[in-house]
Amino acid sequence: MTYSETIEYLYSATPVFQHQGGSAYKPGLDTVKTLDEANGHPHKSFRSIHVAGTNGKGSTCHTIAAVLQAAGYKVGLFTSPHLIDFRERIRVNGEMIPQDYVVSFVDRSMPWVEKLKPSFFELTTMMAFCYFRDAGVDYAIIEVGMGGRLDSTNIITPILSIITNISLDHTQFLGSTEEAIAHEKAGIIKSGVPSVIGEACGVVKEVFASKAKDVGSPVSFAENESVILSYERLPDGFFLYDTADYGDVLGELAGEVQCLNARTILTALRVLCKQNNHIFDARAVRQGFAHVNEMTGLMGRWQKLHDTPLVICDTGHNVGGFEKIAIQLQQLQSARKGSTLHMVIGFVSDKDIDGLLNLIPQSAVCYFTQPDIKRALDAEALKQKATPKKLHGQSYSTVVDAYQCAMAEAKDNDIIFIGGSNFIVSEIINHLFNSDQK
Repeated sequence: MTYSETIEYLYSATPVFQHQGGSAYKPGLDTVKTLDEANGHPHKSFRSIHVAGTNGKGSTCHTIAAVLQAAGYKVGLFTSPHLIDFRERIRVNGEMIPQDYVVSFVDRSMPWVEKLKPSFFELTTMMAFCYFRDAGVDYAIIEVGMGGRLDSTNIITPILSIITNISLDHTQFLGSTEEAIAHEKAGIIKSGVPSVIGEACGVVKEVFASKAKDVGSPVSFAENESVILSYERLPDGFFLYDTADYGDVLGELAGEVQCLNARTILTALRVLCKQNNHIFDARAVRQGFAHVNEMTGLMGRWQKLHDTPLVICDTGHNVGGFEKIAIQLQQLQSARKGSTLHMVIGFVSDKDIDGLLNLIPQSAVCYFTQPDIKRALDAEALKQKATPKKLHGQSYSTVVDAYQCAMAEAKDNDIIFIGGSNFIVSEIINHLFNSDQK
């Protein structure tokens, strides 16, 4: 098969949760363990860091990968979903997995696909592990797909487990309370393996502390570590962190939530240094934080797409993540006197739509749209849900139509925000990328 035929086969032969939703979700480790044995247990060939959580996983994974790269290590990075190219999910030192490796892996895996009927994520997980082994990585940063306890990635025994935070998302699979979701994500905490918890309070914190005690995992709660002494936002939007361990660290990621992510990351780096004093130095930390996008290919985190008008996209897609976006948009609009906020938004149907819409200011001009996937909430249905909340705007059948209309209506001083779903952001970035190629 060609590469394009291989990708088409992957999407057609294996259930894809991002596109299909619940019908593609396959909890449990039996299938991936069988694939792991058939491929010679590739995950045992490298040291790994496992990252779970409701929000902030991607930023945390990419930044830690960038720091280790800056320290001179060969670093694998497995994250999801992708925004432009499937191969974004599997990288080594920022470079995407080669097309010919994807083709050869899928080709030799076909008998197992027919026999085991693995999900898209199960097969992709095994592809990543095999590629990291074959590439000879020193470390691999592994992002959990969903939950933790029953996630395909949870066959690894990492050198560090990180849980960024807990909020309500994927409740139909992980539980309807934060406590229940915490139990699922706590499943990556393993015996003798240090764990870092980014944000937790009340019963959620008790769940993590209890799990860590039960399995004998030394646990660090980032809020107790005082790794950031103070911080300020610079005129260019970057953060300058005064850190306890590395002095001044410039943070390239500009979303308001990145202050909390930075605290989690710096706590994780502190724990890694306790395991190995020479794993990296302050120079590597500064370089990784300041150049994470370039070094790892990270996109879609409070990413500026255009200057006049200012166009920002962000992949935050649940209430916990969108709350931070709403605060930052309010701050940004206050700083741009007389500006109007335009919001190109769309969601998948299994999210807390009412909760998300409640966070949109009534003064915003909305462009209700829908991603081109089966899980999408219809744009007109979204508009109808928004009307009782006194949100106003028109519906558009495609993301590009909504974006182009927003660009035509916005004045130079205005702000256009694009988001609500990874897939909304993906379609815009793809559109702009393809336009630049012409």
